[in-house]
Amino acid sequence: MRQFFIITNPYKDPELATTNEITDFLRSRGCGCPVKIARQIQSGSRTYTDAAEVPAGTECILVLGGDGTLIEAARDTVELGIPLLGINLGSLGFLAEVEKAGVKHALSLLIEDHFHTEERMMLDGQLFRGETCMDTSYALNDIVITRSGSMQIIHFHIYVNGQFLNEYNADGVILSTPTGSTGYNMSAGGPIVEPGAKLLVITPICPHTLNTRSVVLSGEDEVVVEMAAWKKDVLFRAEVNFDGGHAAMLRMGDRIRVARSQRTVKIVKISQVSFLEALHKKMSEK
Repeated sequence: MRQFFIITNPYKDPELATTNEITDFLRSRGCGCPVKIARQIQSGSRTYTDAAEVPAGTECILVLGGDGTLIEAARDTVELGIPLLGINLGSLGFLAEVEKAGVKHALSLLIEDHFHTEERMMLDGQLFRGETCMDTSYALNDIVITRSGSMQIIHFHIYVNGQFLNEYNADGVILSTPTGSTGYNMSAGGPIVEPGAKLLVITPICPHTLNTRSVVLSGEDEVVVEMAAWKKDVLFRAEVNFDGGHAAMLRMGDRIRVARSQRTVKIVKISQVSFLEALHKKMSEK
């Protein structure tokens, strides 16, 4: 690899010290490395990087920040099909595997083509109001339906491949990819899934019942979440959120259809450390 594009989170690298260190190193090795400072450039949904700014011929996108920055960069550039390498300047990083101390070694391996890539599945989500599709987006991590503003719980029904699964009174529900299983899903008590798997995880958020658990489905399954009435004449406020960025408000009767996307994200892997080894390390950190 000789042509890179760098996306850096200014909140994680406020003086751009790590960014400048990387650009100096790459340029000293004869590599191209234009820099994009990630900022919110689209109101309503977070869009940090305009894919049109990525030069033709770019072989790898280096993302400096944490897992959240990498997820945003992946969403913004997924149509380009360019692999991404995350450089962790945050705290708990599962996606951004390269730590600041190992940056130069990792870059040397990239330049010498000593790496491999993993393809991560994404989810497509559609919001239907009646028969009309009101909104559509996609997610690398998760699609989350949750209450908005009020402390009132929400009531919803879940269908899998057209078959009724269950009804819930809860604060919401997380529909997660394997990549997203170590995010909000894990915090809500959901299972951790090997990131290369092709699965979909449903995890209720604070369900008002004693026997509700996560449900793990095939990546080929289609899930529909229907917003339903809980009590007569009780209004609710809820929203659906895609990867913590793109969001839409929900009404009673709305349906959110979620299925595996045809899009995939390519993640560069340099370390020979297995997912289980990395998971053990993260779980042992204080």
